Amino acid sequence: MNIYPGHMAKAKRVLKENLKNVDLILEVLDARIPYSSYNKELNEITKDKEKIVVLNKYDLANINISKMWEKEINKDYVCVYTNAVKKDGLDRLVSIMEDKQVKINKKREEKKIKKRPIRAIVIGIPNVGKSQLINGLANKASAKTGNTPGVTRGKQWIKVSKNIHLLDMPGILFPRADNEDTAYKLVLTGAIKLKKVDTETAAYKLLKYLKSLTSLDRISNYYSIDFREDEHPYDILPKIGKKRGCLMSGGKIDRNRAARLLINDYQKGELGRISLEKPGSDHYEF
Repeated sequence: MNIYPGHMAKAKRVLKENLKNVDLILEVLDARIPYSSYNKELNEITKDKEKIVVLNKYDLANINISKMWEKEINKDYVCVYTNAVKKDGLDRLVSIMEDKQVKINKKREEKKIKKRPIRAIVIGIPNVGKSQLINGLANKASAKTGNTPGVTRGKQWIKVSKNIHLLDMPGILFPRADNEDTAYKLVLTGAIKLKKVDTETAAYKLLKYLKSLTSLDRISNYYSIDFREDEHPYDILPKIGKKRGCLMSGGKIDRNRAARLLINDYQKGELGRISLEKPGSDHYEF
């Protein structure tokens, strides 16, 4: 399912044009849903480029599950955790980029091509933190380089270090929801707007993922409600609504309002560090 019909082709065309000018890709994924926030079509476009996978918003993801994802992704790419808003993990990211610069320049020397700073671009689907990552790296930088010689005019490059230049624009990739679960995970983390799906169903999905990956104790503790561990999400949602005053006339529970409340609390991290998927249960391929 293409969530953004008509946008994908244009986004790919723009990305391909920019990739001609870069050596290194920083692909930003949401640490809570590394697989669902990954666009598999990217491999077709970037097969000849060095890549670092950045698991952003790691402060919102389950630590143990994140370690599992790191091990999985490291089979193919270098994996780095970041919280771009707080600039956590950026020093390690810059260090790895420096190492990549050495590797790429060694290949250039072998081909009798002059050494130069590495050129990188940040890419990813909406709302994974691309702009925040660029801003975080820019704040560490001394200045923008302006129009780098040999690069398309008009593009701004940030001099992150003497060896790293970063294109000051995020490469947008639009998510493809291969199945219903992927679509709902993208909705729950904010990559796709909530209005694209049924709000109550999204809330039920969140409770389902939470129960299967950890437990519902976080829900019970945060909202101060009691329920059986085997209780259906359909019956848990009204308890949340009642506790938080999501009521309609006559005292009836406003399920839709309760669902939005639950999803907003999750997205803001109020429920704690919660991942929605882990490797091993399905076939994940990066």
